[in-house]
Amino acid sequence: MVGNYLTDMSSLINQEISNYLPTENAPQILLDAMNYSLTAGGKRIRPIIAMATYEAFGKKPIDILPLAINIELLHTYSLIHDDLPAMDNDDYRRGKLTNHKVYGDAIAILAGDALLTHAFGNLAKYLKDFSNLSLQNALQLIEEFAQYSGAAGMVGGQVLDFLGDQKETSFDDLLYIHTHKTGDLLVFSFRMGAILAGATQDQLTQITSFGKKLGLAFQIQDDILDVIGDDEKLGKKVGSDLANQKVTYPFFKGLEQSKEEVRTLIDTAKMDIKDIGIDTTNLYEIADFLVKREQ
Repeated sequence: MVGNYLTDMSSLINQEISNYLPTENAPQILLDAMNYSLTAGGKRIRPIIAMATYEAFGKKPIDILPLAINIELLHTYSLIHDDLPAMDNDDYRRGKLTNHKVYGDAIAILAGDALLTHAFGNLAKYLKDFSNLSLQNALQLIEEFAQYSGAAGMVGGQVLDFLGDQKETSFDDLLYIHTHKTGDLLVFSFRMGAILAGATQDQLTQITSFGKKLGLAFQIQDDILDVIGDDEKLGKKVGSDLANQKVTYPFFKGLEQSKEEVRTLIDTAKMDIKDIGIDTTNLYEIADFLVKREQ
């Protein structure tokens, strides 16, 4: 049974997240559309990862909330765009109408654009106030935020996912999609927490390996849930991957082998950070959640 850490951290983020949106000099309909998707729920797993990693070094996680929360702003932009008719054409996200179903395609696109831009602006703003960080490391975080979320990262993975189908996409293509579309932003979340905490290069290397394995496990589990999940718990209809002729891990490996792969990835990931001088308690809980989650 996953403990209370994720629930408590998610509640904290939900209480604060709207405070990191623009408050003036922007059209109200744009602010409403941004806030609609940002407060529509979700696991908040990415900012939680950053804060939990920072805490693993003996730091107070609340201290980096203004930085970590921007990963959720960027993630939300990607979901708004992913749901559009030109992409996955989804009507529901987390049990609510998708942004374009409420505000129309144009405002949804612009709300995503605004969230993406604001995430980088916020990150730069609050890094200036983070006095324990060197200028080099602050700039490294901004650079990595772009790398892991951009053309060679999340967006690149989304492109191959959009172009792929069951007739043409190879298993290697699928690994690329899973590694970048989903995994890269999770990896960045771990790296953010570690860099802000002053991790050594060896610690950062091991935490990055941990994050890569968890990122792949997270997406394989997502593929599994699209086969066996519950519509109500997922907040959207299961079977959409099959209906859209998308390749998934179960498509190539079968359901049981996919489940085994998730377990193996989680077990080996835990070994990566077992003896690197940090408190792994909450990071292990996050890893276990990825295996046991139903949504």
